[in-house]
Formats: sequence, structure tokens, C-alpha cells
Amino acid sequence: MASVVSVHIADVGVGPALGLLLRRIRPGSIAGLRHADVGTAAPLSGSTLPRPTFGRIGFIGFWDDEAAIDRFVRDHPVGRRLSGGWHARLEPLRRFGTWPGLDDGVGESRRTSYQGPAVVLTLGRLRLPRAAQFLRTSARAEAAATGAPGAVWATGLAKPPFVATCSLWESTQALATYAYGARDRAHPDAIDADAAKPFHHQSAFVRFRPYHVEGGLAGPNPLGERSFILDPSTPGAPVN
Repeated sequence: MASVVSVHIADVGVGPALGLLLRRIRPGSIAGLRHADVGTAAPLSGSTLPRPTFGRIGFIGFWDDEAAIDRFVRDHPVGRRLSGGWHARLEPLRRFGTWPGLDDGVGESRRTSYQGPAVVLTLGRLRLPRAAQFLRTSARAEAAATGAPGAVWATGLAKPPFVATCSLWESTQALATYAYGARDRAHPDAIDADAAKPFHHQSAFVRFRPYHVEGGLAGPNPLGERSFILDPSTPGAPVN
């Protein structure tokens, strides 16, 4: 059965955020959950030392099906705590690498038939001796991402050794131009540096079709509600 993925980012306050970071969420502890990662949010800025937004937390869940996400949002204390922020449900389109809970059957080709709005997750379990080089290399790529044509919004998430980014793009074409284009070499150079000497014990770059998006974020690194124009024929898809 193909998995579905959800991302939840919310401002919950410093105390509750710390509680969520300290809480281990294991597969099976929530019905239908295959894997979950939690991290403190930090805007992508190009800074070598990202500045966390204390009190803003991100949850990435890999699920058996839609019903499992519905139960999590409606009934689970963590899901209810995150309900006041931004929430997206995602269909995996393309992956590079592997991650717990992500189907091995997700294609690895850079080319997909889907050309609409996209969400990208980069996921890693950092090799701590490589942390300094990783931060320097990532800073250049993140600076390029924040100014890239077609970039809508992005944030980092971290609970070391877990590190991640979540970025929103107007189209898969805009994403591909940033990721692999020759105009700004920051991201391709980061790919080459990781290939030469991996930064992570395990990592994945995953492109998604967002089929349901709701909520927003205020304050630092704000994210307006309905940040995408989605295909109205998709069930649950909001259109701004």
C-alpha cells in the first residue's frame, strides 16, 4: 500500500514545543503511522548558524492512508496541539535516497508528468563530524533557495542528528531550475559535496504533489493561508 505524507508546522509556545521535541513518537503508537520526525523550525536565511524560531515546531508523518491522518488531527494530543498552524497532505512523486516510512516504489527519475505546485522535503540523519561542513554548504544552498524564482516559502527543521528542510514551489519546473540549473551552482555544489563525502548516515530528497493545504503561520517567517493554487478537481484542494 502506498504511503501518504503530512507536514504540520505550528506555533505552540516554547514549553509545549520542548515537550513535543522530548516525546518519542514510535510507529504503532499512533494508528496508521509508519514513521514520524519532529523538529524545531528555523527560517532559511543563508546563515551558517540558523536562528531557531523557539516555540514553532514541525511534524512530518508517513502514514498508511488518509484515514490515519484524519484520526491523528482529530483525536491525538499531538495532532490537536498542531492544529492551529499550517498543514499539508502530500503525494510522493520522486525520491532520491531512502527514509523510514517512505515507499521504495516511489520513482527516482527527475522527470515526472506532474508540473504543478510542489513541496520538497530534504531529510537527513547528520554525521556529527561533518556538521560544520554541512552547515557551511547548506547555508549557500539555502541563500539561493530563498531568492529563487518560483520559491514560495521554506523552513528548516532540526532535532539533531535529524535535520530537514520543507520548501514550497510554484511549479516543478521552478524547483528543477533551482535544484539542477547552471545559473546558481549553490545547490548542485551541495549535491556534489555530499556525493563525494556524505553528510548523513541516511538521507532523502523527496518531491511531492500537495493535494490538501490548510492554515497559515504568522510572526517570524510568515506563511499565508492557501499558499497554492491547487487543481480544484482534487478532493479537498483549496483554491485561492
